[in-house]
Amino acid sequence: MVAKSDVETVLECYVRIYFACHTRQVGDGKSKKGIDISTHQAKVLEYLDANDGMTVLDLARNIGVAPSTMSLTLDRLERGSFVRRQKDPSDGRRTLIYLTSDGDRIKRKQKVLEPDLIAAMLGKLPTAKRKEAMAGLRSLMDAATELVGSEMFRELVRR
Repeated sequence: MVAKSDVETVLECYVRIYFACHTRQVGDGKSKKGIDISTHQAKVLEYLDANDGMTVLDLARNIGVAPSTMSLTLDRLERGSFVRRQKDPSDGRRTLIYLTSDGDRIKRKQKVLEPDLIAAMLGKLPTAKRKEAMAGLRSLMDAATELVGSEMFRELVRR
């Protein structure tokens, strides 16, 4: 049986590490307009493809926002040349959203945590503590990998 305090410790530690090290802006300095985008906008890019278009409604449902909110986000992404809109050839009432080459580059580059912030955080630890922390993270990663492949995981996420 896992102690409740252990669960609370993981929750607290994860949130603090995420807050300290999460990516706040996504960009690579190569876009046509030199625009960085928010992590929310970068999340939208994750659902898009350069060849298979997606409707605004489907995209909004996948992200969990209202279509009007998604339209505003897409306006910003289109101004930055990260997405393009095109009428659906099979149904002229619908507009399909496609990823551009700039959007695809950002999508491939996106990371949840900022490597420089992680390095700064790890730099606060003496070598022995850092090695201990890395071993602990690897153990948690191994347990997570095992969990995701289990029937227990499928049952827990169905709830």
